Amino acid sequence: MIVARTRAALRDARAKLGTVGLVPTMGFLHEGHLSLVRRARDENKAVVVSIFVNPTQFGPNEDLSRYPRDLDRDLAMLREAGVAVAFVPDASEIYPEGFGTRIEVGDIALPLEGAVRPGHFSGVATVVCKLINLVAPERVYFGQKDAQQCAVLRRMILDLDLPVRMVVAPTVREADGLALSSRNSYLDAAARVRAAALHRALRAAEDAFLAGERRADRLRARMEAVLAGSGHDGIDYLSVADPDTLRELEAIEHDALLSLAVRFGATRLIDNLVLDRLSGA
Repeated sequence: MIVARTRAALRDARAKLGTVGLVPTMGFLHEGHLSLVRRARDENKAVVVSIFVNPTQFGPNEDLSRYPRDLDRDLAMLREAGVAVAFVPDASEIYPEGFGTRIEVGDIALPLEGAVRPGHFSGVATVVCKLINLVAPERVYFGQKDAQQCAVLRRMILDLDLPVRMVVAPTVREADGLALSSRNSYLDAAARVRAAALHRALRAAEDAFLAGERRADRLRARMEAVLAGSGHDGIDYLSVADPDTLRELEAIEHDALLSLAVRFGATRLIDNLVLDRLSGA
């Protein structure tokens, strides 16, 4: 595996590869990332994984300085997974002196995470666009856990005519349903047990939908009721939205995206679930 630390080294390595699948990450890898790597390996001749904790997607009071990092461990995992190139740039390599361009995606980036974390999706879109331009992959891979991020990036790729296919893979979960996330490492043992309520809340709303409930306020109430017994430390949002626009729904006539953001101590976790009208009652 080639470890490229500069844009020039990445371009040199890329020139020797055939079809490429790109898996952008912020490191501290887990099985969710590795599932994306395996899919990319199956669908392309080579896989490039970026490891970059992107400062422009963190707000001033967020966890940039303490975001978990273990580069040696990550690189060992990627070697074992058969990755061709690991791109591990410093911030100055991605944002050199004088850098001044940011991508604003529009309305889809404003609610939910966009409302709680102003500027977050501009940072995400900008760095992902740069990575796509640098790697020139045929496919780029993301997980469904970050559903709004996927919607934002899909919009960006479409609007900017980027020559890449975006692949969204299912969320990988622990046995109790908690979605895998690098931030799970922040949870102490008690908070880790409580955090399983996120998936239970989503499933409770899904069960109501499958039983015929179509009023969005009732589904939000189902999620809130489950979370009420979890000992959480705050709910940022409970959403029942159109999966394409992320506009909140009053009644579900087609598909819907259930999503939530909940705090356990200083740790903020997100999760989501798609309701498919074809599977409903």
